[in-house]
Parts: sequence; C-alpha cells; structure tokens
Amino acid sequence: MQLNPYGADVVNFAAELANRPPASAAELAARCRAAGLVLERPVEAADLDRTLDVIAAWTKVVDAADEHERAGLVNEMLARSAAYPRLTDHAHGWHLHYRDHSQPLGAALFALIAVGTALHLTGRGMDRLGRCAADGCAAIFADTSRTARQRYCSHPCANRDAVRRHRARRSASTT
Repeated sequence: MQLNPYGADVVNFAAELANRPPASAAELAARCRAAGLVLERPVEAADLDRTLDVIAAWTKVVDAADEHERAGLVNEMLARSAAYPRLTDHAHGWHLHYRDHSQPLGAALFALIAVGTALHLTGRGMDRLGRCAADGCAAIFADTSRTARQRYCSHPCANRDAVRRHRARRSASTT
C-alpha cells in the first residue's frame, strides 16, 4: 500500500479494520493483500495481536475529545511505531516504506497507520476522523470528502437517516 499525500488509503483501511476486526492471521493477510500491501513474511498470530493493538490505539484517536488530545494520541502512536522511512523498489516502482524490511506485519501496520493518520490529519484537517451520525451506527469513517462535511460512514446510513428525519418532520407537521 502506498501512502498518498493525505494518507487516505491507510486511514480508510484502518477504519475498515476497526469496523470489522480480523478474526485470524489468515484473514488479516487476505485483507492486507486486498488493500494492496505486499506481504514479505508469513503472517502469524502475533501480527494479528499487534494489529488489534494498533486498531485499539487508533480508535482512541478517532474518539478523542479535541484536536490537542487527538494530536497527542497520534504522537504516541508515532513514537511507539519506532519506524524510519526508507526507499524501496519492490512491486510498483520506487516509493517510501515507513518501516524496516525485516519487521513483521503487525509492526508494519502500526507504522503505516500511525504515519498515514498523521498525514491525513495534517493534510486534510484534525477533525477528519469520526463516527457515523446515524442512529444505531457507530462505524468509524475517515472523511476524505472535498467539502469536509462527511457525517456518515456510508450512503445507506445517510439515506436511512434522511428518511428518518423526513418522517419525523412529516409526523410533527400533522399533529
């Protein structure tokens, strides 16, 4: 997975993992490959544990009360990832990896998600992570919209909430 200038691919992948945590190392490997990560080593149970750890830390970033708390939590993740950027030319030409080539997948995901989140928040805005505003849905999303107004995790949730509001207005006007 390549980091784009705003970290959108990585934060969207982190949101996907947070909303549907992988249940096994094999599932984690399959989802990483589907997201475009090149797996250089076998994925083990420890990688799953480390991934669940990064998702727990990342969820705290999403749920932070304000931008200063959010920045502090991202900085903690960046410090814990202890990765350094390096150029690599495998698969799709020269690009940056934010990890040592010998790190296991769990550590690599920690670094990718920490750096990707930092890029996303600094490039798009500190408030561009959130939870769905639809009643009964707590899914996490990364706001990559042009207008910075995303409130829902998906179009179905937005549509469901719009219908609910419409019906509530209609019901209120008839009473």
